[in-house]
Amino acid sequence: MRRRFLFTLSLLLAAASVANATHNRAGEITYRQISDLTFEVTVTTFTYTLSKADRPALDVEWGDNSITNVARESKTVLPNNYQKNVYVAQHTYPGPGVYRIVVQDPNRNFGVENIPNSVNVVFSISTILIVNTAVGRNSTPVLLNPPYDKAALGQIFIHNPAAFDPDGDSLSYKLTVCTREDGKPIQNYTLPPASRKFYVDSISGDLVWDAPTAIGIYNVAMEIQEWRAGIKIGVVVRDMQIEVYETDNKPPVTSPLPDLCVEAGEPVSLDIKATDADLDSVTLLATSGIFSSTDCPATFTTLTRTAGQTTARLTWTPCHTAVRHQPYDIIIKAEDSNRELQLVDIDNMSIKVLGPSPTLLSAVPQGKVVNLSWAGYLTDKIAGFSIYRREGASTLAADTCYDGIPPSAGFAKVGYVGGAGAVSFTDADNNLEAGTEYAYRIVAVYPNGTESKPSNEIVTSLITGIPLITNVSIRNTHPVNGSLTLAWQKPRRLDTIPANGPYEYLIYRAEGIAGTAWQLIHTLPTADLNDTVYVDTLINTLDKGWVYKVELYNNAPGNRFLVGDPGIASSLFLTALPGDRKMRFIMTRNVPWINTSYDFYRLNGTTWQMVGSTNQLTFTDPGLVNGNEYCYYVVSTGGYQGTDTPKNLINYSQRTCAVPVDNEPPCPPELTVSSQCDSLYNTVRWSVTDPLCLEDVAGYKLYYKQTTEEDMALLTTINDRDVKKYVHSLPDYVAGCYAISAFDVNGNESQLSTMICVDSCNFYEIPNVFTPNGDDFNDFLLAKTSALVEKVEFRLFNRAGVLVFSTQEPRLNWDGTYKGKVVPTGVYYYDCEVFERRISGLEQFHLTGFIHVFTEKGAGPGVIEGKK
Repeated sequence: MRRRFLFTLSLLLAAASVANATHNRAGEITYRQISDLTFEVTVTTFTYTLSKADRPALDVEWGDNSITNVARESKTVLPNNYQKNVYVAQHTYPGPGVYRIVVQDPNRNFGVENIPNSVNVVFSISTILIVNTAVGRNSTPVLLNPPYDKAALGQIFIHNPAAFDPDGDSLSYKLTVCTREDGKPIQNYTLPPASRKFYVDSISGDLVWDAPTAIGIYNVAMEIQEWRAGIKIGVVVRDMQIEVYETDNKPPVTSPLPDLCVEAGEPVSLDIKATDADLDSVTLLATSGIFSSTDCPATFTTLTRTAGQTTARLTWTPCHTAVRHQPYDIIIKAEDSNRELQLVDIDNMSIKVLGPSPTLLSAVPQGKVVNLSWAGYLTDKIAGFSIYRREGASTLAADTCYDGIPPSAGFAKVGYVGGAGAVSFTDADNNLEAGTEYAYRIVAVYPNGTESKPSNEIVTSLITGIPLITNVSIRNTHPVNGSLTLAWQKPRRLDTIPANGPYEYLIYRAEGIAGTAWQLIHTLPTADLNDTVYVDTLINTLDKGWVYKVELYNNAPGNRFLVGDPGIASSLFLTALPGDRKMRFIMTRNVPWINTSYDFYRLNGTTWQMVGSTNQLTFTDPGLVNGNEYCYYVVSTGGYQGTDTPKNLINYSQRTCAVPVDNEPPCPPELTVSSQCDSLYNTVRWSVTDPLCLEDVAGYKLYYKQTTEEDMALLTTINDRDVKKYVHSLPDYVAGCYAISAFDVNGNESQLSTMICVDSCNFYEIPNVFTPNGDDFNDFLLAKTSALVEKVEFRLFNRAGVLVFSTQEPRLNWDGTYKGKVVPTGVYYYDCEVFERRISGLEQFHLTGFIHVFTEKGAGPGVIEGKK
């Protein structure tokens, strides 16, 4: 009788414990920095409304050996028997450091499937807070989407916390372990069992369960990590509960969502539709920080709602205060109204807001500086402008989705002007060189450091030289009897020096575009400076470029001196590089003016025809015939950038001839590989999409390696360009990496294609039913495995969380006993790490699930089939 009384008493105590202390379902801790050392911390918990337990106050452990009992500020009733509780407090830290804020509360729900003995496990949540003046003030992201959605057996479940970072910091996401008292990991905690995969998308924040294999209650935890300038500056952990139900209901489906990039002031209007296969009524909800914007909030309005279909419209005109480097994430939730079980579909999209491009008006050289001016910007919500410069013109086009100037464009920041009203800048860099072309662009800079899209580009160079040379133009191309015209502008305002004459020009020449071995080739006395042209003859203009220097002297008796700095300029030299059915060209020049275009002419029969134009120093003329000779020359057009300086300067290069030859390999093919695991072969396919490239192909070379550490080796050579498939049979695996090249009839081999790797399939399965009843059928738990599995770490637990069996043998071979006795009939949970040889070596993957054990006599195929 006493034994029965004690048993009954223990049940009553357990029931009382469940009724009064098992209520915590989910939670997180966020904070807002108020001053250098003071933070406002918000603790949010989600509790079970049917439990009698309630917490009007919670203890917050600040991580600096202090604790505060914080009163609840608000509570909100949510769907599915959830209650949201919010606790807010301020705390001042003693100094810089890394602090872990912990809140713990007894206890978790009874019956959490992936937490052994969950009813006796303390619920705890934590956040990492970093006090570091070097990275500036920081507030954690706010998690806008509460975690109360339900999951359906066998259907993909997705949850997204809708994290919004008010500082615009980068966010990343990862799974972590649920914690117990003092924020310690829960022992024997496992991820929920999935038929395919359970993971968190590190970029979007989607927590994906694909797909639940057993009904019940499960808890998971995910980290939301904050990054600034590549440094992790904070971590928020959301611990949440997911309930899995068996249902015939199908979740609603949302129409595809685009990621958008818009300029400030550009309106966004997007219609979003959700449909439900069961014709349930659907509610569309949107969650994002853009809806709580102070200056320009977005709206989300339901347009139509019929049976099984709802359409809503997202509208937003972002203002300049919304410009930031990180896009705004928007979570779209479609929720059905099924009476049996409400299900949701969660999708996400992003909108990146960019500052419009400023308009650069001029870049005028003046002496040894360059004066920039631009139009007034569209808003006063910016901090200033950054100025960027590079040598030579660029081909940068403003990307619709990129803020600032990409490093690949070759620009360097050379200055900054504060103030929204700034419209000018002087580049007085002492390293500016005469004769070098400089390209300028500017960007507007917002208070958060985000740069606008880049401005237009203006190219200029310092104006030097008295006189200003205007022409170094080839007249005749010849290795001995070549000639060119050298011309300059008549110098002005010499009376201000004073230099009253008479005058003398000294003309120097050096071999090469950038030559410095100057030779005096001519002197030209002049009384009125009107002699401004010289023809240089008997020079090699076929193979060489030439650079000239013109010095002006005041040649008065007893008062001879050099007037100013001499003008220097070179001829335009054209180099032809023959290719396969094409001719490539490189132009070199050393001039103080800016050439804005280069027009290419080719000799066709007896006439010269223009075949193309460019503003770059390279050009390609395609579509030629190998073996035929082609002749070319180039005409440059340009001018000085300053006021009252020469414009529309026309100069000719030498004429050059060359013969196209097939010295180039074909284009590399595009490769795809598919595996047939059951038949142990891979099908390799490739394609050459460019018809001109395909015309040059004579065959292919296919390369292979078994693991990523090995070197590629030739697998086979295919001497037919029309064959674009190869079946690779393998002995006992399909893992490997492939790459392919193309070759032409001259043996020129292309670069290898992008390497494609395929891995061996997972040949490891654990049965979900086991009958150790001595009938010689299914008396041992045997896993289906392959020779690729080297070992496992298998652990089996009963519902009380007791470890009843473990092994490292891949086949498992469990006879169903624990401590020498057959275990009772029931459902057992397993956790298994599988170590399998893969393409990258020995890899590990994780399996979890349930095994139904039947020990009764007669439990056989019929019972097994009925329990599946």
